[in-house]
Amino acid sequence: MPKVEIGSIAMQLNRKAIKNLHISVLPPDGRVRVSAPESMTETAIRMAVISRIPWIKKQQSDFAKQARQSDRAMVSGECHYLWGRHYRLNLIERSGKHEIKLGRGRLHLYVNPATRLENRALVLSAYYRDVLKARIAELLPVWEEKVGVTTADWGVKKMKTKWGSCNIQAKRIWLNLELAKKPPECLEYVLVHELVHLLERKHNERFKAYMDKLLPDWRERRDLLNRMPLASNDWVS
Repeated sequence: MPKVEIGSIAMQLNRKAIKNLHISVLPPDGRVRVSAPESMTETAIRMAVISRIPWIKKQQSDFAKQARQSDRAMVSGECHYLWGRHYRLNLIERSGKHEIKLGRGRLHLYVNPATRLENRALVLSAYYRDVLKARIAELLPVWEEKVGVTTADWGVKKMKTKWGSCNIQAKRIWLNLELAKKPPECLEYVLVHELVHLLERKHNERFKAYMDKLLPDWRERRDLLNRMPLASNDWVS
């Protein structure tokens, strides 16, 4: 993807078959991505971006101030998040099945002796995936009925720049694995957001009207999500 620089701001420029120019400031480091119509001149693109520089810098500043988790060492005493609450990791080495058990402010991680850091992390990631999928399975039918849509498929995966995504044609939604670490109301907000995209593709006034009707405090939930700690080495949306 070609890069364009305006002053101190470097941007990734992506020309697409769209009508209007879109500017995105992406977490965790405030990277700027510009999606522009194929016919738009570079001068017009630069002028449009220049007019948005104050907004771009504010977004970048907000990301810079946002709390981030330290690199994970997967050792006892380390802090990890589940549903917005922090838990201390308790590493227990013993022969048998690798697993996580939750109890009294602790995430008890059971692994075989000499298990490598990467494999310890995989055990925790699998735990997050299981609890997140279980919660989605509870919420999805409730919200499908409220929104008046039906998904053909859904799944959980790691995503670097989004909390969720929706393939409107396939009626398939994806939710970010990192949502297991965030407060439950954040997961509900992202789920409703993606379901509403089955009614309205764009983030326009019609989309906002649906969100206002279905989830009146969606803006507060969105802001809460954006205030939560980011992972240190990959995004999370």
